[in-house]
Amino acid sequence: MKTIQITEESRKNLQEQLLKRNPSSYGEFEEQVAQIIDEVKKKKDQALFSFTERFDHAVVTADTILVTKEEIEEAYTLVDPELVEIIRKAKANIVEYHEKQRQYSWFDSKPNGSMLGQKVTPLKRVGVYVPGGKAVYPSSVLMNVLPAKVAGVDEIIMTTPPMRDGKVYPVTLVAANEAGIDRIYRVGGAQAIAALAFGTESVPKVDKIVGPGNIYVALAKKAVYGHVSIDSIAGPSEILVLADETANPRFVAADLLSQAEHDEMASAILVTTSRELAEQVSKEVDRFVAELSRTEIMQKSLDQYGYILLAKDMEEAVETANEIASEHLEIITANPFEVMTKIRNAGAIFIGEYSSEPLGDYFAGPNHVLPTNGTAKFFSPLSVDDFIKKSSIIYYSREALEPVHEDIIKFAAAEQLTAHANSIKVRFEE
Repeated sequence: MKTIQITEESRKNLQEQLLKRNPSSYGEFEEQVAQIIDEVKKKKDQALFSFTERFDHAVVTADTILVTKEEIEEAYTLVDPELVEIIRKAKANIVEYHEKQRQYSWFDSKPNGSMLGQKVTPLKRVGVYVPGGKAVYPSSVLMNVLPAKVAGVDEIIMTTPPMRDGKVYPVTLVAANEAGIDRIYRVGGAQAIAALAFGTESVPKVDKIVGPGNIYVALAKKAVYGHVSIDSIAGPSEILVLADETANPRFVAADLLSQAEHDEMASAILVTTSRELAEQVSKEVDRFVAELSRTEIMQKSLDQYGYILLAKDMEEAVETANEIASEHLEIITANPFEVMTKIRNAGAIFIGEYSSEPLGDYFAGPNHVLPTNGTAKFFSPLSVDDFIKKSSIIYYSREALEPVHEDIIKFAAAEQLTAHANSIKVRFEE
């Protein structure tokens, strides 16, 4: 891994390098994605089936696009029962955590005859996209579906690319069934996003699309935003470990590689005040890369976006972490809780040497759908809030409006909106 002393210039150069991974930087794919979306809008199912055969080499028809109950039952016979139990344990933790985020409608009545409030309503229909390419992610199924279930969404449908034989990964089906998915469609890529956004004869239009995917999926979500809501345009995975001389170098190296193995564009960064730890971590990383699978992916990730940053003190280390605003931030220091209070920007914060990043990915309960590419400065993890909408409630009686009606008329007049003013005025004509 590249070791760099932190300076203003090195920090700026690093951020510019990391931002190159943003899906919005890949304009050469946008035209192709736009063509796919336009084709699905015009030809609906016909385009959907054609693209599925072209990109996934699987034949899908109106009769077979929907996964059957029998296929889901068969999936349980193909998945290790022990894994099914682990999925159920993870589900319980995720539900318990997200239930604490639940919001309720509220109303505030006053003696003057007014009532103000907020009505919280779940979304009617949500589409969850589940990838089916380089790896299978049942954990993502749980993390995207369960907050929607807790929020009370009426209908949750899932799209996922089929394998060449037209089937869907069994573990994906099991996780979806355990999470409570209503319908599963075997279709993926930008064409699936278009189908969810605009609807076809087989796939209904949704109100919101969530879930990770490749560059085509990310750009398709960006393109349909406004026709439907989306969670975010997610970039490649990231981890930043903030550590001092007390950290175990073997733990740190292992945690860095837990993200580097996702794909060649993943980012793994150590920010430390200890040169000795930096050297030890670098050696441990090399050892692990030689031992573990996905060696080529990890090595490319480290070569392009793997860094060890040396800070003169913890204050500079924290400032750097806040500037990078990583998706995952681990704090492995002598006083991790004290350091945590100084962190302003991070998707998820893992405190102490036994709170490794995969704990959050799979099991602890907080959502693993997190802001990437520095967007943790203004975005939050996926939550129950993403699956509700709020309506303001306003009620005034004549008695409540009368004392303030002249104020409103003057306000409207100041903006030269005479019809606004008249709407109030007519209620108090002689």
